[in-house]
Amino acid sequence: MKSSLLLKIYLGFTILYLAILFFNIEGFDFFMKPLLLPILLATVAILENFPTKKILLIALTFSWIGDIILLFADKGELYFIFGLVAFLISHIVYIILFSKQERTRTITNKKVFFIGFLAILFYFSCMISVLFPKLGPLTIPVVVYAIVITTMLFIAFKGSLEWAIPANNYILLGAILFVSSDSILAFNKFYEPITHASFYIMITYCMAQYFIATGILKLNNK
Repeated sequence: MKSSLLLKIYLGFTILYLAILFFNIEGFDFFMKPLLLPILLATVAILENFPTKKILLIALTFSWIGDIILLFADKGELYFIFGLVAFLISHIVYIILFSKQERTRTITNKKVFFIGFLAILFYFSCMISVLFPKLGPLTIPVVVYAIVITTMLFIAFKGSLEWAIPANNYILLGAILFVSSDSILAFNKFYEPITHASFYIMITYCMAQYFIATGILKLNNK
C-alpha cells in the first residue's frame, strides 16, 4: 500500500512539475526536479527484497545524479558531459537489470522479433546520420551514448517477448520513452532548437522512469 501511495505521489508531483515547466514559471524547476526520482527510490526501497532490487536502485540513483548535474548544463559544457556520463552509467545498469529478469515465455513469433530489431536499427542509423555532422568535439561520447541507449531499448524489446504480461509492456514503453527523451534532448542541443523542448524531454523522461520501475516491480511482485 505504501509503495502504491508513493507511486501516486510521484505522478502527482510530476504533473505539478510539468505544469510549472510548460508555463515557464522561473525558479521552481531548479528546486523541484531533484525531488522527482527520490520518490521512486523510496518506493523501491521500502519494498521487500527481490533479486534485482539493488540494481534498480543503482539505476535510479545514477539517473538522479544526472538530473542534478544537468541543472547546471547552461554554466558550461563540462556539466553536460558529466550529466551524459551519469546517464550512460544509468543505461548500462538498466541493461544489466533487464538482462537479469526472469523469462517465463519464449520468442515464438520470429517475424515480430525481426521487425522490431530492424526498427531499432533504423532508429539508430537515422539518429546518427542526422546528428553526426553537428556533434563536433562531442562526437565520440554522443555516439557511445547512442549505442548504449539503443542496446538498452533492444534488450527491453527482446525482454518484452519473454517476460510476463503486462509487466513486459510497462518496461518496453518505459524504454521507448527514455530513448525518446534522450533523442529530443540531442536534437534540441545539436540540430535545431525545439519549442517547449524542456517540457517534452521531461514528460517522456518522468514517465519512462515510472513505467520502467513499475514494470520491474510487477515482474517481481510476490
